[in-house]
Amino acid sequence: MKNFKKQFPLLEQYIYLDTAASGLLPEVVLEFRQDHDLDFLIGGSLFREKRDSLFLKTRKAVGELLGCAPNRVALTPNFSYGFNLLMEGIDRKKKVLLLHNDYPSVNWAVKSRGFEVCYAEINEHLEENIAEAVEKEKPHLFAFSLVQYINGIKIDPDFLLKLKREHPQLLLFADGTQYCGTEEFDFEASGIDVLGASAYKWLNAGYGNGFFLFKEHMKDIIAPKELELMELQGKNKPHKGSFIGKFEPGHLDTLNFGSLKVAIDLINQVGMKEIEARIEELSLQAKEKLAEKGLLEPSVVRRKLHSSIFNIKGDEQLFQKLRSNKIICSMRGDGLRVSFNYFNSEADIDHLLKNIN
Repeated sequence: MKNFKKQFPLLEQYIYLDTAASGLLPEVVLEFRQDHDLDFLIGGSLFREKRDSLFLKTRKAVGELLGCAPNRVALTPNFSYGFNLLMEGIDRKKKVLLLHNDYPSVNWAVKSRGFEVCYAEINEHLEENIAEAVEKEKPHLFAFSLVQYINGIKIDPDFLLKLKREHPQLLLFADGTQYCGTEEFDFEASGIDVLGASAYKWLNAGYGNGFFLFKEHMKDIIAPKELELMELQGKNKPHKGSFIGKFEPGHLDTLNFGSLKVAIDLINQVGMKEIEARIEELSLQAKEKLAEKGLLEPSVVRRKLHSSIFNIKGDEQLFQKLRSNKIICSMRGDGLRVSFNYFNSEADIDHLLKNIN
C-alpha cells in the first residue's frame, strides 16, 4: 500500500481521516485531467467525437468493479441527481420505508414528493428494526444508505439478501456513496434493486461524477415522468430512448466521467481485495482502541459489523486541536467523524488517540 500512498501528496503533510467527507484526488486522475483539457483545447469538437467510447469504457469499469452489466449502468453527476430522477418515476401511491436520520439526500427526495412514509431506527438492532417495520408496515419500497454517514453503521448485505428473498416484491433502493470502493461487491448477486453513488468519496474520483446500477426488471417499473415528457416534446433523445438514457439527459462530461474511469483503474491496480482487507483491518483496530477510550456510542460498540467510519465524542475545541496537529476530520452530529481509507495506517490511529488524550 505504501507505493500507492504516493498518489496522494496531501498525506505527506496531514493525517487524512476525512474520506467520508471527500476522497483525495490521486495524481493519476490529475494527470488525466490535464491531458484531457489540453486535448480539448487543441481539438475542440474533434476531441468530443470520442466521447461515446469514453463513456462506454467508464460504464464497463463501473460494472466490472461492482458486478453489473455495463448496459445497466447509468452515469450521473452525483447520487442526489440520479435519486431524484429515480423517485420521479415511482408511483406516489407507494409506501416507502426510510431510516430515521439517514442521509438527507435519501429521505428528503422521498418525503418531499408526498409518499406515505414509515421508519426504522438506526441502532445496534438495525436489521431487526428493518425486518419488524417491513412486517408491520408492509411498505412497497425501502430506500436507505448502505453505510450511515454520521456514525458509520453498516447494514449487513446478507440481511438485505434474506429480506429480498422473504419479500420479493419489496423494492430495495440503496445509496452506496459511503460504501462503494471499500469492499468487494456483486450487485447482481445482491438483494438490491437499484444502487446509486457519488464517486468523490471512497472511489477518489473527484467531483461531478456518480452512477446508478439497475437490475434488469427495473426498466419495467421505473419511468421518470419529466424525462418522458421531454422525449415526447423532442427535447431529449438520450440513447435513442433507452431506459438508461432516461437517467442521462443532456451532454455528459468527458472530464468528470473520464476521471471516474481512471480512479477505478487505480483501485484495480491496488486490488479491491487488498483494499477491503486493509480497510477492515483498520476498522477493527480503530473500533477497539476508540471503544477502550469510551469515545464511541454504545450502538456502534455492540455491533459486530461496522464500516471504517466512526463518530467520536468531541467538540469544536477538540476539532481545532486535531486540525492544528494536522489531523483532518469533520464535525458531524454530536461529535467528530473520522474515517479510515486504505492509505491510512495503524500509526494514524495511534496519533489520533494521542491527540485526544
